[in-house]
Amino acid sequence: PQWRGPNRDGAVTSFAEPRIWPERLTRKWQVSVGTGHSSPVVANQRAYLLSRVGEQENVSCFDLDTGKLLWRDAYPAPYTMDSAATSHSKGPKSTPVFHNSKLYTLGISGILSCYDTAAGKVRWRKGFAAQYPRTSPLYGAAMSPMVDRGLLIAHVGGTDNGALIAFDGETGEPRWSWKGDGPGYASPIIVEVAGTRQIVTQSQKYLVGISAANGDLLWSIPFTTPYIQNIVTPVLYKDTLIFSGLDKGVMAIRVIKQGSIWSTAKVWENSEVSFYMSTPVIKDNLLVGMSHKRRGQFVCLDANSGATLWTSEGRRADNAAILRLSDTLVLLTSDAELIIARTGRGAFEVLRSYTVARSPTWAHPALTGTSILIKDAETLALWRLE
Repeated sequence: PQWRGPNRDGAVTSFAEPRIWPERLTRKWQVSVGTGHSSPVVANQRAYLLSRVGEQENVSCFDLDTGKLLWRDAYPAPYTMDSAATSHSKGPKSTPVFHNSKLYTLGISGILSCYDTAAGKVRWRKGFAAQYPRTSPLYGAAMSPMVDRGLLIAHVGGTDNGALIAFDGETGEPRWSWKGDGPGYASPIIVEVAGTRQIVTQSQKYLVGISAANGDLLWSIPFTTPYIQNIVTPVLYKDTLIFSGLDKGVMAIRVIKQGSIWSTAKVWENSEVSFYMSTPVIKDNLLVGMSHKRRGQFVCLDANSGATLWTSEGRRADNAAILRLSDTLVLLTSDAELIIARTGRGAFEVLRSYTVARSPTWAHPALTGTSILIKDAETLALWRLE
């Protein structure tokens, strides 16, 4: 129902994992939807997608079984992509979130919308041009909103000027905001750390922990990557937070509270690999991800110590979406290769590999039942195991 699944940790809970994966997948339907890296989300046998057609952003709802369009809303969203990122199209890049029969979307230029999914109607919509001269980061809004206890959390605004805001999910009215930094391209997670519920994310220049109750800054760590590209969603492992960035290695910290004073302590650091646009997953006590080094290689670290356990050969792809099933990993590369793999401390075993598109696949797949939804450059397709 949202970015990286119900708990934002890449764990898939709604998929019927087969004992033996078939030699091939069967494509049941495919529809033209427009451009964008936004991932499809699934709820109540419906698939929802945020995409772009021309100078409009589209929010679409499809019947999961047939691919039939049930409703679509389109709104003007003119956007000029920075020349350094033209190959990625004009987005959108942010994945919607479904909650209590409502769908929340964030467009590449910072347009935030709430939909009644039964009727396909806009409940409320907000733009932020009046508050922020730059309504999105340099390469467009990419953080995926989330819902926590009735509040919609979104980091809006642009370079050097933005706010992490909690909006009332029903009305869109702001309840609190943190204005300490502009948004990065990462998406936040909710964690209970040191007895306090908090939002952890990479902003433009920091890794931060924000009180989920009132928006107060609890702690922060300066963190910047080349070209100001903080992208990776933080990962919680036991009582440590793991994060990374372009050419920054991988780090784990522990958040500490003594009285009213918050601080952080480094648990481990690994400079041998780095995550750029791909967020890793935890499998047992292993951290598995795609490092941008060697032009893209899968890697496995000991989540307790940070030690490198194995690395695959390089040149696998520019990026990969990584999800965790109970027994296996599902990895979708940006080259449209869907890999089913088993991993342990000593090996990366590919069980099956499928070609699922003829154009790049930057969006995460959505797995449900025996179905796998794949968004490529221009289309959305449903593949089944049988």
